[in-house]
Amino acid sequence: MSEPQLAPTAVRPEPAPYTLWQLVLYFLKLGTVGFGGPVALVGYMFRDLVERRRWISEEDYKDGLALSQLAPGPLAAQLGFYLGYVHYGVIGSTLAGIAFVLPSFLMVVALGWAYQLYGGISWMQAVFYAVGSSVIGIIAFSAYKLTAKTVGRDRVLWGIFAVVALYTAWTETEDVLLILGAGVLYWLLKSAKRPGRVQASFFALPADTLTHAASGAVTAAGSSTLWELLLFFAKAGAFVFGSGIAIVPFLFSGVVKEHGWLTDSQFVDAVAVAMITPGPVVITTGFIGFLVAGFSGAAVAALATFLPAYLLTIVPAPFFKKYGRRPGIAHFVTGVTAAACGAIAGAVFVLGKRSIVDLPTLLFALVTLLLLWKVKKASEPVIVLGAAVLGLIVYPLTH
Repeated sequence: MSEPQLAPTAVRPEPAPYTLWQLVLYFLKLGTVGFGGPVALVGYMFRDLVERRRWISEEDYKDGLALSQLAPGPLAAQLGFYLGYVHYGVIGSTLAGIAFVLPSFLMVVALGWAYQLYGGISWMQAVFYAVGSSVIGIIAFSAYKLTAKTVGRDRVLWGIFAVVALYTAWTETEDVLLILGAGVLYWLLKSAKRPGRVQASFFALPADTLTHAASGAVTAAGSSTLWELLLFFAKAGAFVFGSGIAIVPFLFSGVVKEHGWLTDSQFVDAVAVAMITPGPVVITTGFIGFLVAGFSGAAVAALATFLPAYLLTIVPAPFFKKYGRRPGIAHFVTGVTAAACGAIAGAVFVLGKRSIVDLPTLLFALVTLLLLWKVKKASEPVIVLGAAVLGLIVYPLTH
């Protein structure tokens, strides 16, 4: 006797427990004071929007995190796009994304102006020496909370988590096929039903929309250099997985080796700027664009980087919202989420290896972790500011 088919049930969407303006203000604040890179930022969103304010359900958050891991581009920005879409659709996604990215964009443009005016940022080494290691403590704590909440006590999920974490730490890259495979594996283990077909139209990228929007900005500027910036950074935003981890070597190869836009030392400074400013780490593209072609270069580079990620989030978002609760897809998303947590944990190791280089930096990371663990109202921006001040004092003594 065949198993009865379950008819889809119409569910009336619950009204949002917040206004669109409140959501925009939240992402504006997060983009202004959210330090720690993508791992910490996705942790902040879970803490603030799911646990504390209860604006977003845990299921919607998991769907957004899974989708953000599957699609190329900056992880934290994509999750912000998706969470903005949950209750307010395309307009919510658009405004949340702009509010999230704009503060850090303006900061890196200002730093780019100062960098060119004063011939470099000599004090940055001292600041980054302490801030970089302190940020590792923030990232590690956020990764712990996110993993404990999403993986739970499921041994299979912990196995997936461990494999992906080790792979990411060893190779220093994120493999989307591994993450997809984790979702398929968990679905196979948990579901006996054959998965239905997914129409490609949910995932089709409207390339003409991207080309029209980006080309408008370049045409207004009228520069061949801007066209080169547009094409290069659009490729980075559309085809590079792993966000802050994978995009750095990709950018180095193109910016320094292929195009010769920056020197080695200028590129390192660009990455450092992104790490000490709040918001998405990939905003370093704005700093690079400014050094190459001024404000127009910064705007084109940032637009080209974030627009593909935006489209690759909102196009499949209706599918995740409509079908994400079905058992087969829910199992797949759960497996992908566990793999995403593993990739985040591996990223903590990779970033920590670069930032914790001696005893003082180890102490900065451990003290930050201890403060966040023991002091419930500890403020990450205050911790980062304190670390920056201490770096200016400690760095000259140790170097």
